[in-house]
Order: sequence, then structure tokens, then C-alpha cells
Amino acid sequence: MKTMKGIIGCLTLAVAVVMILTPAAALAGDKTLVVGSKEFTEQRILGNIMIVLLEKNGFECEDKTGLGGTLVARKALENKQIDVYMEYTGTALTTFLKHKDVITDPQKCYDTVKEEDLEKNGMVWLPYMSFNNTYCLMMRQDDSAKMGIKTLSDLSTYVKAHPKAISFGLNAEFYARPDGYRPLQKAYEFKFPRKKIVKMQSGLLYKAMKDGQIHVGLGFATDGRIKGFKFVVLEDDKKFFPVYNPAPVMKKETAEKYPELEGIFKKLGEKLNTEAMTNLNYQVDIEHKNVKEVATEWLKSAGLM
Repeated sequence: MKTMKGIIGCLTLAVAVVMILTPAAALAGDKTLVVGSKEFTEQRILGNIMIVLLEKNGFECEDKTGLGGTLVARKALENKQIDVYMEYTGTALTTFLKHKDVITDPQKCYDTVKEEDLEKNGMVWLPYMSFNNTYCLMMRQDDSAKMGIKTLSDLSTYVKAHPKAISFGLNAEFYARPDGYRPLQKAYEFKFPRKKIVKMQSGLLYKAMKDGQIHVGLGFATDGRIKGFKFVVLEDDKKFFPVYNPAPVMKKETAEKYPELEGIFKKLGEKLNTEAMTNLNYQVDIEHKNVKEVATEWLKSAGLM
């Protein structure tokens, strides 16, 4: 009996040692994913939504959200530093796939990007979110009314007539993007004087415009600060900006290893609309709530947890 107890004791100890030394990923069936995102608020929220949802579905996740800009996040995916992040269809169309003509139909843009990115780069695009976070130009309500600017064509007319009287704030990425400032000014036939172009980080643009340091600012259509600061979004009356629906992107081998991911994210795509995303951004940027808590509460309210 003592011998049997001794054997059982040794086995128990051996199992305990194995559990301590074995990575958690292996104990969980190796269902692990490194989740990334770009650095701005919406991306960090999307990254955390993916993490919470994946963990609810039995995955273990490493959080690498807030990596940097578009090229940084994409390079991290290509180099296997992350397994998945949310990218925007319009960004992939122009930046990665080098299309010169924009696509304004969400499904057509998604289908084009999904097919070409897989064929050319081995990237798989899972179901896209229903909201469109396209670029926009915005102004304070009083400036918009005083200058008579409601559309981008109105802005063009005003800049031509008063080139030294109006300033434009934008980030460095938009200034250099193939779907950014240069083609925008060409499409609308305007040009701000160099001294009237102010480059700054995206997070500072909203405050600068709120404080009256710039007249026109680059924004994102679902940004909660537009609502919070009561800015006017200028109508893109020539339909210059492409659609930007986000979708989870990963390497082909990751999608093949975890085929269940498509079903998990399909449910998310159906729920995450423009109103929901704008409200989530508002909670983080204006109400200063914790990103992961905001993501978790929304998943619960959407019935996904």
C-alpha cells in the first residue's frame, strides 16, 4: 500500500511539474493568437474586441495592439510578429494593392481586396465590419457657417479666393498616402499654401481644431470626437474617398489552422455598425473609459458573450 501511495505521489508530482513547465498554449490545445492593431483609438478598440471575443471562444491571445501606423502593422503581420489585425479595405486597395481608381461600393471593394491580397500576398480577409470609417474633412460649426463651407467643393472655392485665410491640419501618413492629400487637392482643384498646412499626430488634430489653431482638420467618419466637439463633416460631393470597412486579416496558414475564425468574426461584422463604432470611440476619447472595458461591455450588450 505504501508503495502504491508512493507511486501515486510521484505521478502527481510529475504531472504538476509538467503543468508548470508546459506553456499555457500547449495546455489549451495550442489555440493561441497574437492580436495586433494600429495606434489610434478605433484600432485599439477593434483589437481588444477581437481579443475578448477570441478568448470567449477558447483562444489564448497575446495583446500587441497599438503598434503604429498602417505600414508598421502590415509589416508585423508579414513578419509573423502578429497573427491577425483589422485592416481597412480602402487602405489595402490603394496602399498594398496599388489601385489608382477608388471603389465606393463596400462589397465590391472587399471582394477585390480579398481576392487580390490572397493571390498576390497570401493574406486572407475574413468577413468585414458593416461600418465605413472613411477619411473626412471637418470644421467647427461657427467657421463652417461664417465661411459658407458645407462641402469639399465649397472648401475648394474658399481656398482659391482666400488662400492665406484658412489653415489645414493633417497627419503625416495622409499627406503621403496615394489616396491622401495630393490626389485630394487634384480632385477638388485646390491647393493650400505650404505655410497653411499643419502636420501633427491624429490625436492632436481634434484638439487643435477645437482650440481654434486650425480651420479645417482631417478626421475619421466614426471618430467619437466629431460628435463630442460638435464638428461639421464636409460632404465629399465628388466621392473622392474610397470605402474603408475593416476586416480581420491574417496569413493563409493561420486561416487554415483555425477555420472556426470565419464564423466567430462573421457574427461580429453583422453587429458592429457605424452607430456602435462611433459610440465606442466616444466612450474612450471623450468619456475617457478603459479600452478593454468598453470592448467587453459592448460585446455583452451585442449578445456576443
